[in-house]
Amino acid sequence: AKAIRELGFVEPTPVQVQTRTKVLAGNDVIAMAQTGTGKTAAFGIPIVEKLDPAKKAVQGLVLAPTRELALQVCRELKAIGKFRGIVPAAIYGGASFTKQVDEIRDGAQVVVGTPGRVLDHIRRRTISFSELEMLVLDEADEMLSMGFEKEISEIIESLPKTRQTLLFSATIPDDISRLTKRYMGEAAIVSVSGDNIAAKEISHFVYLVSGDGRPKDMVKVIEAERPDSAIIFCNTRDETQVLAKFLQNVGYNADWLNSDLSQKERERVMTATRSGKVKFLVATDVAARGIDVSHLSHVMNYSFPESLEVYVHRTGRTGRMGRAGAAVSLIAPRDIGNLYYLRLTYKIYPVEK
Repeated sequence: AKAIRELGFVEPTPVQVQTRTKVLAGNDVIAMAQTGTGKTAAFGIPIVEKLDPAKKAVQGLVLAPTRELALQVCRELKAIGKFRGIVPAAIYGGASFTKQVDEIRDGAQVVVGTPGRVLDHIRRRTISFSELEMLVLDEADEMLSMGFEKEISEIIESLPKTRQTLLFSATIPDDISRLTKRYMGEAAIVSVSGDNIAAKEISHFVYLVSGDGRPKDMVKVIEAERPDSAIIFCNTRDETQVLAKFLQNVGYNADWLNSDLSQKERERVMTATRSGKVKFLVATDVAARGIDVSHLSHVMNYSFPESLEVYVHRTGRTGRMGRAGAAVSLIAPRDIGNLYYLRLTYKIYPVEK
C-alpha cells in the first residue's frame, strides 16, 4: 500500500479491481483489456502480494512482446514491490546475457522477458522455473501476431503444471483461444470493455483521401486537428522515413521509428519523444509495440492497417488511464472495406470529417 501511494495511485481502475480478487482467489485469469487501462498494475499488485520475498528463486514469469515493454513492466514491478522486497529482472535480446544470469542468480523473484531470450536461458539452463507459481502473458495477441507462438508453447511446456496463469490481451482471436484451451485451466474472464472493445475515452475520426499525395494529405489533417503530440502509424518502413522527412521539411518536429534502426537509435528517438523534443513519432507497428508515451493526444493512421486487431492496438496508444484521446485515419478507396469490417466487428464507428 505504501508503494502504491508513492506511485500516486488514488483509485484502482476496473481491470485492477476485477483481476486482483480473482488472482488472489487462485484462479487462472483471461483479461480482455485495452492498452492504457492499468493492466500492468492489475497483475503486478497481486504478484507482489502473493510471492514470497524470503525465497530467492524465480516465482513469477511475465512474457512480453518487446524489450521496451519488458523494461517498462520490470520498472513498474520494482516500484510496486519496493517495500515488500520483491526483486524483478528484465531479460531480453540485445543486452548482456551474463548480466542477466547474474541478476537471476542473485535471487530475482520475478523474471520479465521476451519469448526468444527467455527460451535461450531455458535451453542454456541458466534459469530454473522449478519454484514458479505464476505465469503472465502480457499483450498475448501482440506476441502471437509477431510469430512467437512456437516459442511461447516451448516455454510453457517447461514450466510446472501447478502454476497460476494470467493472460492479458486487447483482443481474443482464434490463436489466443487455442493457447488458452491448451495451457490454462478453467479461467475466470475479466472484460472491461463490454461489447465495444475501444476505450470509451477515444474519439475516432476518418478523412477520405484519394490515396495519391498522402504526405500532403497528412499535413492538411495535422493542420486541421492541431494535435499536441501524436504517433503516426505507417504500414511499411519506407513510408515512415518518407513521411517523417516530409514533415521535417515543412517545419514539424518529427522523427521515424522502424525495425531498421539499431537499439541505440531507437532509444534516442524514444527519449526525444518522451521529452517532447519530437512531437510527431512516425512508426511501424513492429517498432511501436510495447512503447509507452504518456499524454499522447492523437494516434494517426497514415496508412490504414490490414488487420482490425492492429487498429485496436494502434488506437489504444491514446486515451490512456481515463484521459481523452483521438484516433484519426486517412481512408483511401481501397480502405473502405476494412473500415466497414471495423464497424461490424468491433462496433467502432469513426466520424467522417
